[in-house]
Amino acid sequence: MRALSTDLKSQIGNTVTVAGWVNSRRDHGGLIFIDLRDHKGIIQLVITPDTKDAFALAETLRDEFVIKASGSIRERADDLKNPNIETGNIELVVDSLTLLNRSEPLPVNTHDEGDESSEEMRLKYRYLDLRRPSMQRTLKRRAEYYKFIRDYMEAHDFIEVATPILANSSPEGARDFLIPSRLHPGQFYALPQAPQQFKQLLMVGGVPKYYQIAPCFRDEDPRADRLYGDFYQLDLEMSFVDDGEVVRKEIEPLYIDLATKFVSKKIILRSESAKKFIPSGETIPRIPYRDAMNLYGVDKPDLRYGMELIELTDALKDTEFKVFQSPCVKALCVKGGASLTRSQIDNFTDQAKKLGAGGLAYILYESGEEKSPIAKFLKPEELAKIKELTGAEDGDAVFFGADTRDKVNKVLGQLRIAFADHFELKKDNEIALCWVIDFPFYEWDENNQKLDFGHNPFSMPKGGMEALKNAKTDAEKLAIVADQYDMVMNGYEVASGAVRNHNPEIMYKVFGLLGYNQAYVEKRFGGLLNAFKFGAPPHAGCAPGLDRIFMILNDNKNIRDIVAFPKNGAGVDLMMNSPAAVDDVQLEEAGIAIIEPED
Repeated sequence: MRALSTDLKSQIGNTVTVAGWVNSRRDHGGLIFIDLRDHKGIIQLVITPDTKDAFALAETLRDEFVIKASGSIRERADDLKNPNIETGNIELVVDSLTLLNRSEPLPVNTHDEGDESSEEMRLKYRYLDLRRPSMQRTLKRRAEYYKFIRDYMEAHDFIEVATPILANSSPEGARDFLIPSRLHPGQFYALPQAPQQFKQLLMVGGVPKYYQIAPCFRDEDPRADRLYGDFYQLDLEMSFVDDGEVVRKEIEPLYIDLATKFVSKKIILRSESAKKFIPSGETIPRIPYRDAMNLYGVDKPDLRYGMELIELTDALKDTEFKVFQSPCVKALCVKGGASLTRSQIDNFTDQAKKLGAGGLAYILYESGEEKSPIAKFLKPEELAKIKELTGAEDGDAVFFGADTRDKVNKVLGQLRIAFADHFELKKDNEIALCWVIDFPFYEWDENNQKLDFGHNPFSMPKGGMEALKNAKTDAEKLAIVADQYDMVMNGYEVASGAVRNHNPEIMYKVFGLLGYNQAYVEKRFGGLLNAFKFGAPPHAGCAPGLDRIFMILNDNKNIRDIVAFPKNGAGVDLMMNSPAAVDDVQLEEAGIAIIEPED
């Protein structure tokens, strides 16, 4: 049996056998036409009454029946050729027809055309949804994507090593999935949130450059760009590296090649402010975390468009307008923003209020005039300064934030994204990349009103032990910078990495500044710490998120569309009815009792 590939065109006059699903059936009385589909495409079958048994069977066929057909390939008449399919110039005249399997009426659409089935139904019947040509192309493309990555890693002398799935709990920041131990009652394995500790142990073990396409497990709430439960990352680590720039230079050509060679998109950078962060000889900016927050209001800026946050605090320090008598005043200049209607401005104002702002002041520039409810409260020289610093021209709008610096950055950062969506500034054929570097080692936990780790404790603080010893107050601790870095692609964080802490004394100290004693550290991370006592080399790495990157490259808006068997937005596998209850025997073997919730 043959797949429905274009090589059938070379078989004109020959007898072939094909098999697949009935894509559609048309009965023209004296002739029956069937479009037969498989993963390669579609070919038209022609069944005539001369083939009595085949014709009788063809009359009973319905969509998605599985059949096998034998016959001769012939060229279609010129007026019957179909330029929309690869085999549109030929057809198969059937001699024999075999029914391989029947299909019940379909609960979901298996075509890309027609009514779109709901996501819940598509996920419940995912095995049918996968028959759609677009899903077939996605799965094939994803396999090519993995090969492209593996080829790059092996060409750069990385060694692929598999690490354990049953592991210990780790401090990656999300909730673990716990696995009870039958052999050790009351104790638990954890599915790895990442192979973090294992890859560091590989460095201690003498592996020079490690990688794997690693499954990771995190009990985090799902969203459009984050799968629930399990996902895959390109995990990599390099030994004898004590500077994050070494890792960045090693891996960033892969991102560029994926964008330009794998999917033929354009690498662009429209943010003028970001260009000053491009090191000599490089093409991708390295933006310090604090600069990213001040310029874009987020630590994963989309640089396909500019619209940076503009500092006005000093320019308006003597203003008599009370709203602007704040610790921080910033603005966004929205090109073409004067076209916004009052109701649209009200919608953006509502967004600002939901983010914690008291309102949203603005100025519209039209016909040489400044139209704004706040213009009358500002002096002419202040209005002139605002226009000069924002670069506003006729047709533009300027929106303001005034509050603490963190709140202003947060509000205007999200409005920047909202305005870009409204004015369609995000182009799918463009890729904007940047590294965000120098993350704070510690951060303030508002919920618990205490200091905590900004990312994870395995990173090396810049300045090493000296930086830690000099940090006495909370403010000094918050000023410590980690050699951590994220790769950002089109406004998505697609990788995190760091120079690792390979020194036990520094590890004790970074926990000690948060009040944890040495015994706690040894209990939680004893395996790693013990390894570090036996000549651990400096090492660094990162972990690109493969699902999210592929979603961007493939122009999908929902990450569940690029995975064969995802869970829904509530973390439920509708197809396999998971999660589900287990029987009492299994619970007893695992030493687990179910506590029923109280009414």
